[in-house]
Amino acid sequence: MRFELSSGGGAGTLLHWKLLVTEPLPDPSLLGHLRKRLNQLINADLRYSFGQ
Repeated sequence: MRFELSSGGGAGTLLHWKLLVTEPLPDPSLLGHLRKRLNQLINADLRYSFGQ
């Protein structure tokens, strides 16, 4: 995974993440599952842990 932080304008910061995989690429079903799970872990669970 690669995390990138950038200015969100004002006082905010934007977090972008990229899932880095090697060849051969996972099938679309598995890739969708990985994206959904990582999105949940990074966005929802992280915000919850900080009380937001």
